[in-house]
Amino acid sequence: MKVAVLSPVAWRTPPRHYGPWEQVASNIADGLIKRGIEVTLFATGDSITAGKLESVCARGYEEDRTQDAKVLECLHVSNLLEKAGDFDLIHNNFDFLPLTYSRLIKTPVITTIHGFSSQKIIPVYKKYNSTGHYVSISNSDRSPELNYLATVYNGLDTKDFTFNPQPDDYLLYFGRIHPDKGTAEAIEIAKKSNRKLLIAGIIQDENYFKEKIEPQLNDQIEYIGSAVPEKRNTLLGNALALLHPINFNEPFGLSVAEAMLCGTPVIAFNRGSMPELIEHEETGFLVNTVDEAADAVDQIKNISREKCCTWATAQFSCDKMVDDYLRLYKQILASGA
Repeated sequence: MKVAVLSPVAWRTPPRHYGPWEQVASNIADGLIKRGIEVTLFATGDSITAGKLESVCARGYEEDRTQDAKVLECLHVSNLLEKAGDFDLIHNNFDFLPLTYSRLIKTPVITTIHGFSSQKIIPVYKKYNSTGHYVSISNSDRSPELNYLATVYNGLDTKDFTFNPQPDDYLLYFGRIHPDKGTAEAIEIAKKSNRKLLIAGIIQDENYFKEKIEPQLNDQIEYIGSAVPEKRNTLLGNALALLHPINFNEPFGLSVAEAMLCGTPVIAFNRGSMPELIEHEETGFLVNTVDEAADAVDQIKNISREKCCTWATAQFSCDKMVDDYLRLYKQILASGA
């Protein structure tokens, strides 16, 4: 079987620090290669893969701002679709744009929908409902207007994360600095529970950071910048708990799964996919307010870190994700659709 994996070109695949879609595309590609599948990864030229790499740019447009994102994306997608005949199947991790080519080629396209940036993009997905082979990354992130093959949870390489039964005493916020992700709420939780908070992530909203976050930084609330993958394991593993007070219906949440792989429980606002990722009072707490989250910090001692690791390994490993996708590939190819 020859498979083309289409990754975004905002960041390197896998990303240096931020880039969840790129990370999942990398995990899919590498996982397939380990199963003996011939994989070509379509990504930025500086991407890393054990398979063949195809690219139209040296670096992603978020890392080289001299490039026009729209132009680069069109060149990138067309580069794959014009070579579609070289592959048995195309795995699209690049949102809706590739679908607009999909009826012009014979190669089937399976599309992992990593989330909806807006309801305005639904009509494109809807147009290709009968041929799009859609996969959701959580049951919560499904549109009632679309047809889905399955839900496949994002998978992580469990070897990248080390179980730590004896954490330090700090809380961790790990994610982009943006109102959607609840950075300011995490600070409130830390203050109410009288705990140290480390904040790690790229600053996606400069005004939010300057107005809501930076004035509160001190010895108790510390911003440590963006964490590279090598630093991520230590940060997550040493944390008493991960705070994830999201203000939107998050489709998945890689940091939640990553934390639990290290044995670190998660305190999250009960929105989006969080009930699918977290077993309430078993691997963390699902809460609705800052006060409830602060109370949950005091209950963290009742959570088994070993249970967190076992749960996350069973549900969110790269091996499980690849097994699930391979079943779907075979189903699509057998159907001749």
